[in-house]
Amino acid sequence: MSSVLVERDEPIAVVLLNRPEALNALNDEVMTELVDVLEAFDADDAVRCIVLGGSERAFAAGADIGQMAEAGAIEMYEARRIDRWDSIRKVRTPLVAAVSGYCLGGGNELAMACDLIVASETARFGQPETGLGIIPGAGGTQRLTRAIGKAKAMDVILTGRFLDAEEAERAGLVARVVAREAWLEEAKSVARAIAEKGPIAQRLAKESVNRAYSSTLETGLDYERKALYLAFASEDAREGLTAFTEKRKPEFKGR
Repeated sequence: MSSVLVERDEPIAVVLLNRPEALNALNDEVMTELVDVLEAFDADDAVRCIVLGGSERAFAAGADIGQMAEAGAIEMYEARRIDRWDSIRKVRTPLVAAVSGYCLGGGNELAMACDLIVASETARFGQPETGLGIIPGAGGTQRLTRAIGKAKAMDVILTGRFLDAEEAERAGLVARVVAREAWLEEAKSVARAIAEKGPIAQRLAKESVNRAYSSTLETGLDYERKALYLAFASEDAREGLTAFTEKRKPEFKGR
């Protein structure tokens, strides 16, 4: 049975983690297949937004602890397991995380590698690694701190407590909270809204927002300005601006 389920509904695609017996724990097989699928969709011009989800019970309850318990430091280093989270972050197509139930450890880091999170009211977010004698190592200490601030990130990481969906939204980790039964459909709706816009502009905007995390304001503003000028070189920009003046819906081609 495939560890990742794929649904294509152009202009969006839906990718669902599929290890229900392990609450979608992220082992090497899952992460390898997930990266392959996401990179394939990223290279497909017909796909303009990707939804990444799990099940109603769990987005992903963390990394596969059994697999990690047998690994030594050099094996962890040589295996480059954590590089897969970096690969997902490099996907240029907008990624919407659809989270229901547990979203913990590596699962929370996976959701944070996406561009925004749509959460069920049942969602629970956390980084419980210190309870195992290790630390979040796939971006948890860095991305969580940038998302919710130092004080709350310290609380979550050092105590191991979970954030419910409403607190996660108030803290800035989650973009939208929806009813239990609507977590996937709302994420698809968000993805379709994203897919309606100019795909080149969306990718440039995504890169510019991400640059705000990793640079000074001055550097970020310079990057943003150059991205704007680059957008003006696209056929989509001409189409979008012309359609606005002609009071019609634009037909973006991704060129």
